[in-house]
Amino acid sequence: MANELDELRDPVNEQGRDVGVIEKQVPVSYGLGTKIFIVCMWTIPGFIVGGLILEYYKMRANQYLAQLQQKIQHDASQIDNYLEQRVMILQNAAKLLDKAIDLDKDVMTKVAQYRGGNNAESDNARNQTSQAVDRLFGQINVAFEQYPDLKAHNEIEECLKQNSYLQKEITAARELYNDTVYQWNAAIQEWPAKLIVATKKGYTTRVPFSTSKEIKEQARGTFF
Repeated sequence: MANELDELRDPVNEQGRDVGVIEKQVPVSYGLGTKIFIVCMWTIPGFIVGGLILEYYKMRANQYLAQLQQKIQHDASQIDNYLEQRVMILQNAAKLLDKAIDLDKDVMTKVAQYRGGNNAESDNARNQTSQAVDRLFGQINVAFEQYPDLKAHNEIEECLKQNSYLQKEITAARELYNDTVYQWNAAIQEWPAKLIVATKKGYTTRVPFSTSKEIKEQARGTFF
């Protein structure tokens, strides 16, 4: 018997195929067969015990789905926490970068003033300018040692490291969230107890995290 899907024989899409997450919540419902099953559990004498057992499993299913909903909320909050930390770090980096730029502009302005001093054509003026520049950079180095807040460049580097770390944590948290969403989407379809409970409560499938259009376009770009 041949393979139902044969990579050597069956046609392939040589252009590739881009997929996306469907933003749709599918409601859960059961059919006529399940309705008849429920009725039989409570009307046929020999099935009454089975009906009681079904009620027990429905109670367990209700508890399980309630806990799973809480886990989904917990996983989502973890993503929010990491995102909040990342926003704060990037905001701090932006402030530090502005400080660094201002410092650099101030330094270069003073250097330009020293280099373009009066009578710059004379050797004496050039020497004085050179000494003034050396003193200026010496003062900057001392300031960097005395005032940690001025070590903007190092802090920016640290912010970028933290940002990279948080990006990885956010990716891991999203994967965990999507795994839990998958558990939910699979659980509410389990027959009979979970499906019956999910239908009566009006539960629907949940939509996992997906990548934005901008990120996908960036991923298709040329980096090297």
